[in-house]
Amino acid sequence: MARNNAATLVTVIGGTGFLGRQIVRRLAKEGYRIRVTTRAPSRAYDMKPLGDVGQIAVVKADIRNEGDVAAAVAGAKIVINTVGILRPSGGRSFDAMHNEGAAIVARCAAKAGAERLIHISSIGADPKARASYSRTKGEGEAQVREAFPTATILRPSVMFGPGDGFFNMFANAIRFAKVAFPVFGGGKTKFQPVFVGDVAEALANALVDERARGRTYELGGPSVYSMKELLTFISATIERKRAFYSIPFFLTEFAAALTGWLPFAPLTLDQARLLRKDNVVKAGPDAASVGTLADLCVQPTSVEAVVPSYLYAYRATGQYAEPRGV
Repeated sequence: MARNNAATLVTVIGGTGFLGRQIVRRLAKEGYRIRVTTRAPSRAYDMKPLGDVGQIAVVKADIRNEGDVAAAVAGAKIVINTVGILRPSGGRSFDAMHNEGAAIVARCAAKAGAERLIHISSIGADPKARASYSRTKGEGEAQVREAFPTATILRPSVMFGPGDGFFNMFANAIRFAKVAFPVFGGGKTKFQPVFVGDVAEALANALVDERARGRTYELGGPSVYSMKELLTFISATIERKRAFYSIPFFLTEFAAALTGWLPFAPLTLDQARLLRKDNVVKAGPDAASVGTLADLCVQPTSVEAVVPSYLYAYRATGQYAEPRGV
């Protein structure tokens, strides 16, 4: 263990998610005692082996229930909120999870006397955004700042790593497309994918950096790609050559409005709106107050170094066949 943190209790709200698991694993290595919240503890006991015996506890809590959250953060010196959804379902709306839920966590953390609050938001968070996802993320940040002024806000770009919901989703879609695959808006939207392990490391470093109090960081990887470049990379990695054809954004939104409400729709209207906006770290003089991975002493990991190691499952020839190219 790098530091003597055995006396420090950390509550990770939503710690069983894609990012949450990486955060728990990283903080366990640092010796923290960790309390992980989830709505279904019976399905989350695989979290405990991420640390030593007794180091990680799993408790039931719903971010929409202030009583649940208050009990979960009681006695915690550090509170981390990782909760986020990509589409509403089962009463879990964007507003409830990103805005009202964020406010509840911040208020409860402040009342409990927590010393630090780390809030996970996203690049593009803006109370004036057209997409509900980004708008509620922005409103949630404002609520957090009001209730807990020294909170550290982290805004990751699209995250990648084994089990991610971006590269895996598109690899699977390309696999079934057979001949051609749609590219929305010409595939010009920019992304700066960030390795989930780098986000967890940045968070761990922020906890011991006093300069991170009250500051916002935008976390992106070492390279910026267009959507078409990422799809081409995925296609080559899984050895499935596809033609790409452009669909204008207005048609994308029209189709999403008609079918996006279906449970297994590939794209919701809100996601279609998100595709209009670049997802990259702010640059230029107006971004001087926003930190980056470098400010948290993290060397970013490239997409090319990690993604091929887990997309092999989508190859026609499987994991062990010799690469044959496309």
